[in-house]
Amino acid sequence: MSSSDVRVRFAPSPTGPLHMGGVRTALYNYLFAKHNNGTFIIRIEDTDQERFVPGAQEYIMESLEWCGIMPTEGPGIGGDYGPYVQSERMDLYKPYALQLVENDKAYYAFDTPEELDAVREQAKNMGMPNWQYNSITRSSLKNSLTLPADEVKRRLEAGDKFVIRMKMPRNEDVRFEDIIRGWVVVNTNNLDDKVLFKSDGLPTYHLANIVDDHLMKISHVIRGEEWLPSAPLHILLYQAFGWDAPKFAHLPLLLRPDGNGKLSKRDGDRLGFPVFPISGNLKDPKTGNMESFTGYRESGYLNNAFINMLAFLGWNPGTTQEIFSLDQLVEAFSLDRVSKAGAKFDPDKTKWFQQQYLKATSDEDLAQMLKSQFNLAESDEKIAQFCHLMKERATFIKDMMEEGSYLLNKPASYDEQTVSKKWKQDSAALMTEWKSRLEALSTFDAPSIETAFKSFLEEKSLGIGAVLPLFRLLVTGAGMGPSMFEIAAYLGKEECLNRMNDGLAKLG
Repeated sequence: MSSSDVRVRFAPSPTGPLHMGGVRTALYNYLFAKHNNGTFIIRIEDTDQERFVPGAQEYIMESLEWCGIMPTEGPGIGGDYGPYVQSERMDLYKPYALQLVENDKAYYAFDTPEELDAVREQAKNMGMPNWQYNSITRSSLKNSLTLPADEVKRRLEAGDKFVIRMKMPRNEDVRFEDIIRGWVVVNTNNLDDKVLFKSDGLPTYHLANIVDDHLMKISHVIRGEEWLPSAPLHILLYQAFGWDAPKFAHLPLLLRPDGNGKLSKRDGDRLGFPVFPISGNLKDPKTGNMESFTGYRESGYLNNAFINMLAFLGWNPGTTQEIFSLDQLVEAFSLDRVSKAGAKFDPDKTKWFQQQYLKATSDEDLAQMLKSQFNLAESDEKIAQFCHLMKERATFIKDMMEEGSYLLNKPASYDEQTVSKKWKQDSAALMTEWKSRLEALSTFDAPSIETAFKSFLEEKSLGIGAVLPLFRLLVTGAGMGPSMFEIAAYLGKEECLNRMNDGLAKLG
């Protein structure tokens, strides 16, 4: 297979918001496709109409767009293998199910839900709580393998309800090589006769998934570990149809920060961090109630920081490099560096990625982001200068505003700890003298202010700690922050001196 034949798909169900684990699956598919000059497809698997949530498909597409990992084929995008929404493909599946029955790979089962519940209850009372419809139990149930052919025909013609079940072979080993996990071997005695086609005329996930992957020429199925138990059935379905199976890669689980269990949709609220890419408001399919949820976008994260963090949850490049652009991730990505073990989510590390990306973002770009969030009267140039001063100490855009409010407004109060520790009896006289040096400067930029400051210290035989905290206190009201020489230059001579006068008047 040439690299251009690589076709992968992300196949979410529109049953709620897209969990960050789902985004990681999409990301790995995207990276693998791009690395191999292949095609990345999205297919919406909405066969479970009972759990369908209006707006979920739109939410999924918006999430991928914000992340910058849009597919090249899919609903609303186009492609030669559509439709890309399963509910629009419903006429396709029944012929394939009937083909399996015709070839003795599947069978009609006429048992009612009530009859099956009674069998399960009886088995439970006999000490067999995990009863299955399988190669042994099917011989005593109502299906086309046990009923006479004329009765099966009569039932079908009469419109009796039925499902089509996989005829699981007895005591056979199913073997396949997983790209991440190596060889997987499962005996069919451990597998049940899964329903492939439901009594409502709709396919189950298993049948629709296999048929669609075949028709869409999917070369690699890259999906979460939770689908690994279904893989033997899928392999058997490919064999039953006489089709070549794609290569499989089952990704490790995303774990809670303590490593204790899978990171769930509820953990974010409980532990105080987002688990969704973007915020939204969707109906809960279980309760029917509308639920709001918070995303990384609305929490202030940059999309490239979010993607970089996600890439490292289960994959590593084999080097010490941690900061990767999306293009660099495409270049470096390979499935053989994806771990088998679950990946622990670390909220602090996520913030670290955000900090690195914020610091690396240009002052001009940050200024535009700041303007879009806050109503600022300053010029673009002035806001960019503000961002330059504040971004080194910030994690989020809003932090710059919170931490740097003194650059936009005169201090209303003065840091108590600095006042008690540093403001002495002679401080007012010292600051008055330093203020006069600033007044005398003809050029009021950071290098000139710093040069004058050093000369002042030398003349007074004073250390930095005896003067700089006092200067900062009068001008900003704060005890720490960016370079005071840059702050003073940013504020300008008149504003800086006015603030010093105000501070001297208040602190005395």
